[in-house]
Amino acid sequence: MRYRLIFAGQFVFTLAVAAFLMVPAALSISAGVTVSYFRGIRSGVTLQWIVQVWELYAGTILLSFVVAFATLAVTLLAGVPAAYALHVRGGRLARVVEELITLPLAIPGLAIALALLLTYGGFGDFRRSWLFILAGHVIFTMPFMVRSVLAVFGTIDIKTLDEGAASLGASPWRRFRDVIVPNAMPGILAGSLMVVTLSLGEFNLTWMLHTPLTKTLPIGLADSYASMRLEVASAYTLIFFIMIIPLLVAMQLFADREQRK
Repeated sequence: MRYRLIFAGQFVFTLAVAAFLMVPAALSISAGVTVSYFRGIRSGVTLQWIVQVWELYAGTILLSFVVAFATLAVTLLAGVPAAYALHVRGGRLARVVEELITLPLAIPGLAIALALLLTYGGFGDFRRSWLFILAGHVIFTMPFMVRSVLAVFGTIDIKTLDEGAASLGASPWRRFRDVIVPNAMPGILAGSLMVVTLSLGEFNLTWMLHTPLTKTLPIGLADSYASMRLEVASAYTLIFFIMIIPLLVAMQLFADREQRK
């Protein structure tokens, strides 16, 4: 009886926390499809706000996905080899490099953005392009990719596997492609999920780095809340959920499938 009461209490607490988190989001989303937020659903249902958001902010939404997947590509190309090198090298120097890579986690996004502006803000074309935002996102998300892959390497004897492949005559590139990457896949997938999620939702750093021509989805969302009707801003939130949730669910399902393999 005691355990049933404990389970019931935990279940009710979980439902309360879920409701506390989901109810505000549900109310915001519902406001995006009502004629008038203040009158609620009684005012009628409409898609005009969603159409208006798409007409005004389609570019910011598409740019966010371009930046997110470009960030993922860069962190994969640089982060996975870096994690492998740090794991194989080991020692004090590797620890120092690892701490330097993860240092952005302890620095506010505004401070990272300010450092980038002071260092590279004078390069006009670079400053005005979305590549400037990409640079900030790579710095901010790289630690998550490196840490995720390092965590997987820590659970397997990757060095012995690499040496075994080398003894069979495999080239360094083939060993990395056929031995290192497949064994690191759970960490790569977990890191990829975090990189894409963080890049799509990053606001502080992006707000400092963006220009009127390089607004991303969070910047457009803040702009809509500041300058538009509440219904328009809520419709923007609805579009955000519609586009990001299927992507995250698909990535999570793919990651779970690879881990089962």
